[in-house]
This record gives sequence, C-alpha cells and structure tokens, in this order.
Amino acid sequence: MKVLLNYGLYIVIFLSALQVVIARHETRRLFVELQALEREGDQLNEEWGRLQLEQSTWAINDRIESFARTKLDMKMPERSSVVLLAK
Repeated sequence: MKVLLNYGLYIVIFLSALQVVIARHETRRLFVELQALEREGDQLNEEWGRLQLEQSTWAINDRIESFARTKLDMKMPERSSVVLLAK
C-alpha cells in the first residue's frame, strides 16, 4: 500500500513538473509573439506618420491651387498658348 502511494506521488510530481515545463514553453512562445506584434505596431506607426506627412504635402498643393483660382483669378493656360523650349 505504501509503495503504491509512493508511486502515485511520483506520478503526481512528474506530471506537475511536466506542466511547469509546458507552461514555461508557452510563456516563451507568447513573449516572442508579443515582441513580433510590437515590432509590427512600431512599423505601422512609422508608416502612419509618413502617410500623414504625405497627405499634408498634397493638401498644401491643393490649397495653393485653390487660392490661385479663387483669390488671384488664375487659370490653366490653353494648349495653344503654351510654348515648349528645347534644351
């Protein structure tokens, strides 16, 4: 009976140790995944900043064109009045 109890305890201890190993492995795997997602988030934030800068650049051109058309009464020249010069 005592031997059976000892074997039972050994099995429980072994299963507990196995569960600790599995939990640590899962923790490491999740940590690696977290780092990859954080890198991806950083890259997306950088791209977002670049896109905002590009949008503001394009908006400036539209604003200048709108100002030229409305306030200065400018317009695109007709094709017949455009002269191309050779180098």
